[in-house]
Amino acid sequence: MTGYYPEGRLMNTVENLSAMQSLSQLNEAYHDGRILEARAVVCDSSHNLLVDLGAIKGIIPREEGAIGIREGTVRDIAVISRVNRPVCFVITDFRRNESGKTVAILSRRLAQERCMKEYISGLVPGDVIDAKITHLDSFGAFADIGCGIVSLLPIDSISVSRIDHPRERFSVGMEIKAVVKTIDNGRISLTHKELLGTWEENAKGFEVGETVAGIIRSVEEYGAFVELAPNLAGLAEMKDNIHAGQQASVYIKNIIPSRMKIKLIIL
Repeated sequence: MTGYYPEGRLMNTVENLSAMQSLSQLNEAYHDGRILEARAVVCDSSHNLLVDLGAIKGIIPREEGAIGIREGTVRDIAVISRVNRPVCFVITDFRRNESGKTVAILSRRLAQERCMKEYISGLVPGDVIDAKITHLDSFGAFADIGCGIVSLLPIDSISVSRIDHPRERFSVGMEIKAVVKTIDNGRISLTHKELLGTWEENAKGFEVGETVAGIIRSVEEYGAFVELAPNLAGLAEMKDNIHAGQQASVYIKNIIPSRMKIKLIIL
């Protein structure tokens, strides 16, 4: 890692807190070109973000709110949604407002461009990186991989076991590790299931004869697949009145490592 993290990670670091203590400290960060973080408190009617810097107020002009806002390839919701959340930025100037008070002019876009150039552009498939879940949709989870730059975790890359919605694994704000799956024209797709352990590693936590908790993931004509762990499912004998998503107690009838199979009985 080269010092670029999902937004929120820098907020309470010693260096970041120190920069917020006075105008002279902010001025020093400005001359050093440091990336800082603070909380956005207001998005005004022109979609400029007002940021609480502690010593003074900061303004992120709309077009500096994110990569793509200026070009029209990213919607303004990328700016509006940052209210009451941490935002990263570099200070680009200091000015006096109508009241004669000093305000800092900030750019989140420049921080993101630096993150892209110095960190994200160097990623390759297979890299394990820090990510933070930003929102969930039926088809996958979106995660901040650095300075508010978001990548997709498709639902079929979240776990081996089939899930109906990413919320079965993640919640907004959760910090996770993810694997770079593909890179297409600079757009990164992530995967998570490879980090959940192999079948053998998961199976070691279970023994024949145990009764354990599971989740029924699918019901077929020949039986029901029951998830015992995120990367481990077994086949249970058919039972009436069961359905996908149901919690179940299951008896472990057999474990067959050579075939990576577990036979279960739903109680």
